[in-house]
Amino acid sequence: MENKNNVTEFILRGLTQDKTVAKVCFSLFLVFYATTILGNLLIIIIIKTSEQLNSPMYFFLSYLSFVDISYSTVAAPKLIYDLLVEKKTISFVGCIAQLFAGHFFGCAEIFLLTVMAYDRCIAICKPLHYTNTVNKHVCGWLVAASWVGGFVHSVVQTLQTIQLPFCGPNEIDHYCCDVHPLLKLACTDTYIPGVIVAANSGVISLSCFVVLIVSYAVILVSLRRRSSEGRLKALYTCTSHITVVVLFFGPCIFIYMRPSTTFPADKMVSVFYTIITPMLNPLIYTLRNEEVKNAMKKLWSRKVKRSEK
Repeated sequence: MENKNNVTEFILRGLTQDKTVAKVCFSLFLVFYATTILGNLLIIIIIKTSEQLNSPMYFFLSYLSFVDISYSTVAAPKLIYDLLVEKKTISFVGCIAQLFAGHFFGCAEIFLLTVMAYDRCIAICKPLHYTNTVNKHVCGWLVAASWVGGFVHSVVQTLQTIQLPFCGPNEIDHYCCDVHPLLKLACTDTYIPGVIVAANSGVISLSCFVVLIVSYAVILVSLRRRSSEGRLKALYTCTSHITVVVLFFGPCIFIYMRPSTTFPADKMVSVFYTIITPMLNPLIYTLRNEEVKNAMKKLWSRKVKRSEK
């Protein structure tokens, strides 16, 4: 079939058609987005300025915070703005750019969370070999691999989408551009592209999730040989990571580990991993981590002393 594209812009149906609900969502998501930006920026600043937070775990955490800021920014500002306007439109080029950026940062986060689980597994199960196994050189390569993996994944998703013919209608039943809603609008059979989506996004999400679960299972088994104090500290750290993993991977697997179909619940599920989870990450990692909280107190006390001079 000839690749005809008569669509220059898409109309987004948005999160809700109820104006009262939209105003409430506007206020909530504005607070959520501001919290995401400020919270993750604070984590990056604390890690970069603190001498105590120089372990690989915090190195990865700083990059996770950067990815959270970027990933949330792909969809949140547009969603927040559209909640107050009647006609929600996005150009074809803008839609493809949003699709690319969303999958790029989303997949990079998946790989980063997997890398962080590997880091914790080595730190807890093989503490004597930890500094040699996970050194600065290795950390740099792992982060670079996460970015490259996200880029390759996003290129595959984007290329298969822009090759589809869009001849109308152009109304997307979503608040942002994603693969499944766009496949629904294509003027051709989308069975093969749908399978590629499930094989690409779905398999990546599911396989990384399985690796993460296995890693933490190994950690929990190894904790039996630790003292009660060491066991408690390791559990405290791992609980934070597991919470983030479940909150992020659960919705991703629900959305992408299936054929090219859409459900009414998709929009609310997408809100969870594009808006809420990036906001919760800094709260989870700071409120449950004594080292980060102590570094925050020291940073605050230095600022107070400077202001008093």
